[in-house]
Amino acid sequence: MSDSADKAVRIETTVVHAGRPPRIAGAPVNPTISLSSTYIAGPEDNPPLYAYAREHHETGRAFEDALGELEGGLALAYGSGMAATTTVMGLVPIGGIVVVPHVAYTGALNVARTKEERGEIIRRPIDTSNLAEIEKAVQGAHMLWIETPTNPTLAITDITRAAAIAHAAGAMVVVDSTFATPMLTNPLSLGADIVIHSVTKWIAGHSDLLMGATVVKEEVLYDKLQLARVLNGAVIAPFEAWLALRGMRTLAIRVKEACSSAELLAARLSEHPAVSRVSYPGLPSHPQHELAKNQMSGRFGSIIAIELHGGKNAAIKLCDSTKIWMHGTSIGGVESLLERRRRWKSESPEVDDSLIRLSVGIENVEDLWSDLESALNSL
Repeated sequence: MSDSADKAVRIETTVVHAGRPPRIAGAPVNPTISLSSTYIAGPEDNPPLYAYAREHHETGRAFEDALGELEGGLALAYGSGMAATTTVMGLVPIGGIVVVPHVAYTGALNVARTKEERGEIIRRPIDTSNLAEIEKAVQGAHMLWIETPTNPTLAITDITRAAAIAHAAGAMVVVDSTFATPMLTNPLSLGADIVIHSVTKWIAGHSDLLMGATVVKEEVLYDKLQLARVLNGAVIAPFEAWLALRGMRTLAIRVKEACSSAELLAARLSEHPAVSRVSYPGLPSHPQHELAKNQMSGRFGSIIAIELHGGKNAAIKLCDSTKIWMHGTSIGGVESLLERRRRWKSESPEVDDSLIRLSVGIENVEDLWSDLESALNSL
Protein backbone atom coordinates (compact mmCIF):
# COMPACT_ATOMS: atom_id res chain seq x y z
CA MET A 1 0.00 0.00 0.00
CA SER A 2 1.18 3.57 -0.65
CA ASP A 3 2.22 6.00 2.06
CA SER A 4 -1.06 7.88 1.50
CA ALA A 5 -2.95 4.86 2.85
CA ASP A 6 -1.75 5.73 6.35
CA LYS A 7 -3.28 9.20 6.21
CA ALA A 8 -6.70 9.96 7.63
CA VAL A 9 -9.39 9.40 5.03
CA ARG A 10 -12.71 11.15 4.60
CA ILE A 11 -15.90 9.78 6.09
CA GLU A 12 -17.25 8.66 2.70
CA THR A 13 -14.27 6.28 2.46
CA THR A 14 -14.46 5.20 6.09
CA VAL A 15 -18.08 4.14 5.75
CA VAL A 16 -17.10 1.74 2.95
CA HIS A 17 -13.97 0.24 4.52
CA ALA A 18 -14.47 0.28 8.31
CA GLY A 19 -15.14 -3.08 9.96
CA ARG A 20 -13.63 -5.17 7.16
CA PRO A 21 -11.65 -8.37 7.89
CA PRO A 22 -7.83 -8.29 7.64
CA ARG A 23 -6.52 -8.24 4.06
CA ILE A 24 -5.17 -11.76 3.79
CA ALA A 25 -4.84 -13.57 0.48
CA GLY A 26 -7.86 -15.80 -0.08
CA ALA A 27 -9.87 -14.21 2.74
CA PRO A 28 -13.31 -12.67 2.14
CA VAL A 29 -13.65 -8.89 1.78
CA ASN A 30 -16.79 -8.92 3.96
CA PRO A 31 -17.16 -10.21 7.51
CA THR A 32 -18.88 -13.56 7.70
CA ILE A 33 -22.14 -14.30 9.49
CA SER A 34 -21.12 -16.12 12.64
CA LEU A 35 -24.08 -18.37 13.46
CA SER A 36 -22.88 -19.71 16.78
CA SER A 37 -24.04 -19.01 20.30
CA THR A 38 -21.12 -20.80 21.94
CA TYR A 39 -17.34 -20.66 21.47
CA ILE A 40 -14.51 -23.01 22.43
CA ALA A 41 -13.13 -22.07 25.83
CA GLY A 42 -9.44 -21.27 26.08
CA PRO A 43 -7.12 -21.25 29.08
CA GLU A 44 -8.53 -19.45 32.10
CA ASP A 45 -5.52 -17.17 32.40
CA ASN A 46 -5.78 -16.13 28.74
CA PRO A 47 -9.44 -16.38 27.69
CA PRO A 48 -10.38 -15.95 24.01
CA LEU A 49 -12.09 -12.85 22.67
CA TYR A 50 -15.43 -14.65 22.33
CA ALA A 51 -17.09 -16.94 24.87
CA TYR A 52 -20.85 -16.59 24.47
CA ALA A 53 -22.81 -14.66 21.83
CA ARG A 54 -24.90 -12.75 24.37
CA GLU A 55 -21.71 -10.85 25.23
CA HIS A 56 -20.07 -10.45 21.81
CA HIS A 57 -19.82 -12.19 18.45
CA GLU A 58 -17.70 -11.63 15.35
CA THR A 59 -20.37 -10.14 13.11
CA GLY A 60 -21.59 -7.78 15.79
CA ARG A 61 -18.04 -6.65 16.49
CA ALA A 62 -17.51 -5.85 12.82
CA PHE A 63 -20.57 -3.58 12.78
CA GLU A 64 -19.62 -1.94 16.07
CA ASP A 65 -16.06 -1.32 14.90
CA ALA A 66 -17.38 0.40 11.77
CA LEU A 67 -19.91 2.60 13.58
CA GLY A 68 -17.38 3.44 16.28
CA GLU A 69 -14.92 4.59 13.65
CA LEU A 70 -17.57 6.79 12.02
CA GLU A 71 -18.51 8.44 15.33
CA GLY A 72 -15.05 8.54 16.86
CA GLY A 73 -15.81 6.30 19.83
CA LEU A 74 -16.67 2.84 21.14
CA ALA A 75 -19.92 1.43 19.80
CA LEU A 76 -22.35 -1.14 21.13
CA ALA A 77 -25.25 -2.55 19.11
CA TYR A 78 -28.64 -3.56 20.55
CA GLY A 79 -31.63 -5.51 19.33
CA SER A 80 -33.56 -2.28 18.68
CA GLY A 81 -33.33 1.45 19.12
CA MET A 82 -35.64 1.13 22.10
CA ALA A 83 -33.27 -1.38 23.70
CA ALA A 84 -30.46 1.14 23.36
CA THR A 85 -32.66 3.93 24.74
CA THR A 86 -33.84 1.90 27.74
CA THR A 87 -30.28 0.81 28.52
CA VAL A 88 -28.97 4.37 28.51
CA MET A 89 -31.88 5.67 30.58
CA GLY A 90 -31.06 2.89 33.06
CA LEU A 91 -27.80 4.67 33.90
CA VAL A 92 -29.80 7.22 35.91
CA PRO A 93 -29.83 6.28 39.60
CA ILE A 94 -33.09 5.81 41.47
CA GLY A 95 -34.52 9.24 42.18
CA GLY A 96 -32.23 10.89 39.65
CA ILE A 97 -33.39 13.79 37.48
CA VAL A 98 -33.52 13.51 33.69
CA VAL A 99 -33.98 16.60 31.54
CA VAL A 100 -35.89 15.61 28.41
CA PRO A 101 -37.37 17.47 25.43
CA HIS A 102 -41.04 18.40 25.32
CA VAL A 103 -41.11 16.99 21.79
CA ALA A 104 -38.91 14.10 20.67
CA TYR A 105 -39.15 10.46 19.65
CA THR A 106 -42.19 9.15 21.51
CA GLY A 107 -40.47 5.90 22.50
CA ALA A 108 -37.76 7.70 24.45
CA LEU A 109 -40.23 10.05 26.11
CA ASN A 110 -42.45 7.11 27.06
CA VAL A 111 -39.50 5.33 28.68
CA ALA A 112 -38.82 8.41 30.81
CA ARG A 113 -42.51 8.85 31.63
CA THR A 114 -42.92 5.20 32.63
CA LYS A 115 -39.83 5.27 34.81
CA GLU A 116 -41.16 8.38 36.55
CA GLU A 117 -44.55 6.73 37.14
CA ARG A 118 -42.71 3.86 38.83
CA GLY A 119 -40.89 6.27 41.09
CA GLU A 120 -37.51 5.55 39.49
CA ILE A 121 -36.65 9.00 38.12
CA ILE A 122 -37.86 12.59 38.00
CA ARG A 123 -38.48 14.13 34.57
CA ARG A 124 -37.92 17.77 33.66
CA PRO A 125 -39.44 18.37 30.20
CA ILE A 126 -38.15 21.50 28.46
CA ASP A 127 -37.46 22.99 25.06
CA THR A 128 -33.93 21.66 24.63
CA SER A 129 -33.24 24.05 21.75
CA ASN A 130 -33.46 26.86 24.33
CA LEU A 131 -30.13 27.13 26.16
CA ALA A 132 -31.61 29.27 28.92
CA GLU A 133 -34.10 26.52 29.72
CA ILE A 134 -31.31 23.94 29.71
CA GLU A 135 -29.22 25.99 32.14
CA LYS A 136 -32.09 26.18 34.59
CA ALA A 137 -33.26 22.58 34.21
CA VAL A 138 -29.88 20.80 34.54
CA GLN A 139 -29.25 22.07 38.05
CA GLY A 140 -29.14 18.93 40.18
CA ALA A 141 -29.89 16.70 37.18
CA HIS A 142 -28.10 13.47 36.36
CA MET A 143 -28.76 13.41 32.62
CA LEU A 144 -29.61 15.80 29.79
CA TRP A 145 -31.33 14.05 26.90
CA ILE A 146 -31.03 15.84 23.55
CA GLU A 147 -32.47 14.92 20.18
CA THR A 148 -31.27 17.03 17.28
CA PRO A 149 -32.95 17.48 14.91
CA THR A 150 -36.02 16.64 16.98
CA ASN A 151 -38.64 14.15 15.87
CA PRO A 152 -40.91 15.34 14.29
CA THR A 153 -40.60 19.13 14.63
CA LEU A 154 -36.95 19.37 13.50
CA ALA A 155 -35.73 21.79 16.16
CA ILE A 156 -31.94 22.03 16.47
CA THR A 157 -29.99 22.06 19.74
CA ASP A 158 -26.53 23.57 20.02
CA ILE A 159 -24.74 20.45 21.25
CA THR A 160 -21.48 22.19 22.13
CA ARG A 161 -23.05 24.84 24.32
CA ALA A 162 -25.68 22.52 25.80
CA ALA A 163 -22.99 19.99 26.74
CA ALA A 164 -20.85 22.66 28.39
CA ILE A 165 -23.82 23.88 30.43
CA ALA A 166 -24.82 20.35 31.47
CA HIS A 167 -21.30 19.28 32.38
CA ALA A 168 -20.81 22.38 34.49
CA ALA A 169 -23.85 21.25 36.48
CA GLY A 170 -22.58 17.67 36.73
CA ALA A 171 -25.06 16.15 34.25
CA MET A 172 -24.31 13.53 31.63
CA VAL A 173 -25.22 14.44 28.04
CA VAL A 174 -26.99 12.01 25.72
CA VAL A 175 -27.65 12.88 22.08
CA ASP A 176 -30.04 10.92 19.90
CA SER A 177 -28.47 11.58 16.51
CA THR A 178 -30.70 9.30 14.46
CA PHE A 179 -31.98 12.11 12.21
CA ALA A 180 -28.51 13.51 11.59
CA THR A 181 -26.51 10.26 11.16
CA PRO A 182 -22.71 10.24 11.46
CA MET A 183 -22.58 11.77 7.99
CA LEU A 184 -23.96 15.10 9.21
CA THR A 185 -23.12 15.42 12.92
CA ASN A 186 -20.65 13.83 15.33
CA PRO A 187 -21.95 14.65 18.82
CA LEU A 188 -18.99 13.12 20.68
CA SER A 189 -16.67 15.65 19.09
CA LEU A 190 -19.06 18.40 20.24
CA GLY A 191 -19.06 17.33 23.90
CA ALA A 192 -21.71 14.62 24.20
CA ASP A 193 -21.05 11.65 26.49
CA ILE A 194 -23.30 9.15 24.70
CA VAL A 195 -24.65 9.07 21.16
CA ILE A 196 -27.72 6.97 20.36
CA HIS A 197 -28.80 5.76 16.93
CA SER A 198 -31.80 3.86 15.74
CA VAL A 199 -29.76 1.79 13.28
CA THR A 200 -33.08 0.63 11.83
CA LYS A 201 -33.28 3.98 10.07
CA TRP A 202 -30.54 5.53 7.86
CA ILE A 203 -27.56 3.51 8.99
CA ALA A 204 -29.06 0.19 7.89
CA GLY A 205 -31.24 2.05 5.41
CA HIS A 206 -33.41 -0.62 3.80
CA SER A 207 -36.40 -1.09 6.16
CA ASP A 208 -35.52 -4.73 6.76
CA LEU A 209 -34.21 -4.95 10.33
CA LEU A 210 -34.48 -3.58 13.87
CA MET A 211 -31.34 -2.40 15.64
CA GLY A 212 -30.06 0.32 17.94
CA ALA A 213 -26.61 1.51 18.96
CA THR A 214 -24.75 3.61 21.48
CA VAL A 215 -21.33 5.20 21.01
CA VAL A 216 -19.16 6.58 23.83
CA LYS A 217 -15.58 7.76 24.28
CA GLU A 218 -14.95 6.63 27.85
CA GLU A 219 -14.13 2.95 28.43
CA VAL A 220 -15.69 3.06 31.91
CA LEU A 221 -19.00 4.15 30.39
CA TYR A 222 -18.66 1.56 27.64
CA ASP A 223 -18.19 -1.18 30.26
CA LYS A 224 -21.32 -0.05 32.13
CA LEU A 225 -23.40 -0.15 28.98
CA GLN A 226 -21.92 -3.48 27.92
CA LEU A 227 -22.77 -5.05 31.29
CA ALA A 228 -26.33 -3.67 31.10
CA ARG A 229 -26.70 -5.06 27.58
CA VAL A 230 -25.60 -8.51 28.75
CA LEU A 231 -27.92 -8.48 31.77
CA ASN A 232 -30.87 -7.28 29.69
CA GLY A 233 -30.18 -9.72 26.88
CA ALA A 234 -30.35 -6.88 24.36
CA VAL A 235 -27.58 -8.12 22.05
CA ILE A 236 -28.11 -8.20 18.28
CA ALA A 237 -28.32 -11.36 16.20
CA PRO A 238 -25.49 -12.05 13.71
CA PHE A 239 -27.67 -11.85 10.61
CA GLU A 240 -29.07 -8.44 11.55
CA ALA A 241 -25.55 -7.20 12.30
CA TRP A 242 -24.41 -8.37 8.87
CA LEU A 243 -27.40 -6.72 7.16
CA ALA A 244 -26.81 -3.45 9.00
CA LEU A 245 -23.14 -3.39 8.03
CA ARG A 246 -24.02 -4.10 4.41
CA GLY A 247 -26.56 -1.27 4.49
CA MET A 248 -24.04 1.08 6.08
CA ARG A 249 -21.72 0.77 3.08
CA THR A 250 -24.01 3.02 1.02
CA LEU A 251 -24.84 5.45 3.85
CA ALA A 252 -22.82 8.32 2.39
CA ILE A 253 -24.41 8.25 -1.05
CA ARG A 254 -27.92 7.60 0.31
CA VAL A 255 -27.72 10.52 2.74
CA LYS A 256 -26.25 12.82 0.10
CA GLU A 257 -28.97 12.00 -2.42
CA ALA A 258 -31.82 12.17 0.08
CA CYS A 259 -30.59 15.47 1.55
CA SER A 260 -30.35 17.06 -1.89
CA SER A 261 -33.89 16.00 -2.69
CA ALA A 262 -35.19 17.15 0.70
CA GLU A 263 -33.70 20.62 0.22
CA LEU A 264 -35.44 20.99 -3.13
CA LEU A 265 -38.76 19.60 -1.89
CA ALA A 266 -38.76 21.80 1.23
CA ALA A 267 -38.33 24.91 -0.90
CA ARG A 268 -41.18 23.91 -3.22
CA LEU A 269 -43.47 22.93 -0.38
CA SER A 270 -42.94 26.37 1.16
CA GLU A 271 -44.60 27.89 -1.88
CA HIS A 272 -47.61 25.57 -2.15
CA PRO A 273 -50.90 27.20 -1.12
CA ALA A 274 -52.15 24.11 0.74
CA VAL A 275 -49.15 24.16 3.09
CA SER A 276 -49.27 26.50 6.07
CA ARG A 277 -45.81 25.74 7.44
CA VAL A 278 -42.65 23.89 6.46
CA SER A 279 -40.07 22.91 9.07
CA TYR A 280 -36.69 22.02 7.60
CA PRO A 281 -33.30 23.11 8.99
CA GLY A 282 -32.05 23.87 5.49
CA LEU A 283 -34.57 26.65 4.94
CA PRO A 284 -33.48 30.19 5.89
CA SER A 285 -36.87 30.53 7.61
CA HIS A 286 -35.97 27.81 10.14
CA PRO A 287 -35.28 29.46 13.54
CA GLN A 288 -32.01 27.54 13.98
CA HIS A 289 -30.90 27.61 10.35
CA GLU A 290 -27.53 29.25 11.06
CA LEU A 291 -26.81 26.79 13.86
CA ALA A 292 -27.71 23.89 11.58
CA LYS A 293 -25.33 25.23 8.93
CA ASN A 294 -22.46 25.05 11.39
CA GLN A 295 -23.38 21.87 13.23
CA MET A 296 -24.61 19.64 10.40
CA SER A 297 -21.68 19.54 7.96
CA GLY A 298 -23.41 21.59 5.27
CA ARG A 299 -26.34 19.20 4.80
CA PHE A 300 -29.61 19.33 6.71
CA GLY A 301 -31.03 15.82 6.72
CA SER A 302 -33.80 14.18 4.74
CA ILE A 303 -36.78 14.76 7.04
CA ILE A 304 -39.29 17.53 6.36
CA ALA A 305 -42.29 18.43 8.51
CA ILE A 306 -45.24 20.19 6.93
CA GLU A 307 -48.51 21.52 8.34
CA LEU A 308 -51.62 22.05 6.23
CA HIS A 309 -54.22 24.80 6.09
CA GLY A 310 -56.91 22.13 5.97
CA GLY A 311 -55.96 20.70 9.35
CA LYS A 312 -56.26 17.09 10.46
CA ASN A 313 -58.66 15.94 7.72
CA ALA A 314 -56.48 17.39 4.97
CA ALA A 315 -53.46 15.62 6.44
CA ILE A 316 -55.31 12.29 6.53
CA LYS A 317 -56.39 12.74 2.94
CA LEU A 318 -52.90 13.65 1.78
CA CYS A 319 -51.37 10.56 3.38
CA ASP A 320 -53.92 8.38 1.60
CA SER A 321 -53.56 10.09 -1.79
CA THR A 322 -49.93 9.61 -2.80
CA LYS A 323 -48.85 6.92 -5.24
CA ILE A 324 -45.06 6.92 -4.78
CA TRP A 325 -44.78 8.19 -1.22
CA MET A 326 -45.74 5.33 1.12
CA HIS A 327 -47.85 5.85 4.21
CA GLY A 328 -45.80 4.35 7.03
CA THR A 329 -44.34 5.13 10.43
CA SER A 330 -40.62 4.71 9.92
CA ILE A 331 -37.92 6.89 8.38
CA GLY A 332 -34.52 6.57 6.76
CA GLY A 333 -35.14 3.87 4.17
CA VAL A 334 -34.44 4.08 0.46
CA GLU A 335 -38.18 4.58 -0.08
CA SER A 336 -39.98 7.84 0.71
CA LEU A 337 -42.49 7.67 3.58
CA LEU A 338 -45.01 10.12 5.00
CA GLU A 339 -47.18 10.06 8.11
CA ARG A 340 -49.48 12.28 10.16
CA ARG A 341 -47.75 12.07 13.50
CA ARG A 342 -50.75 12.83 15.73
CA ARG A 343 -52.36 9.60 14.57
CA TRP A 344 -50.38 8.13 17.48
CA LYS A 345 -51.85 8.82 20.92
CA SER A 346 -48.36 8.97 22.42
CA GLU A 347 -47.30 11.90 20.21
CA SER A 348 -46.85 15.20 22.01
CA PRO A 349 -49.91 17.50 22.01
CA GLU A 350 -47.48 20.28 21.08
CA VAL A 351 -47.27 18.71 17.61
CA ASP A 352 -49.86 20.24 15.28
CA ASP A 353 -52.77 17.97 14.36
CA SER A 354 -52.01 18.42 10.67
CA LEU A 355 -48.24 17.86 10.88
CA ILE A 356 -47.01 15.34 8.35
CA ARG A 357 -43.49 13.97 8.65
CA LEU A 358 -41.88 13.33 5.28
CA SER A 359 -38.92 10.95 5.09
CA VAL A 360 -37.29 11.55 1.74
CA GLY A 361 -35.82 8.49 0.03
CA ILE A 362 -33.59 8.15 -3.00
CA GLU A 363 -36.20 8.11 -5.78
CA ASN A 364 -36.05 10.67 -8.56
CA VAL A 365 -36.86 13.98 -6.92
CA GLU A 366 -39.12 15.14 -9.77
CA ASP A 367 -41.20 11.99 -9.41
CA LEU A 368 -41.47 12.61 -5.68
CA TRP A 369 -42.53 16.21 -6.23
CA SER A 370 -45.05 15.34 -8.94
CA ASP A 371 -46.70 12.78 -6.65
CA LEU A 372 -46.74 15.13 -3.67
CA GLU A 373 -47.91 18.13 -5.65
CA SER A 374 -50.77 16.12 -7.16
CA ALA A 375 -51.90 14.99 -3.71
CA LEU A 376 -51.66 18.56 -2.35
CA ASN A 377 -53.62 19.95 -5.27
CA SER A 378 -56.40 17.45 -4.60
CA LEU A 379 -56.97 19.05 -1.20
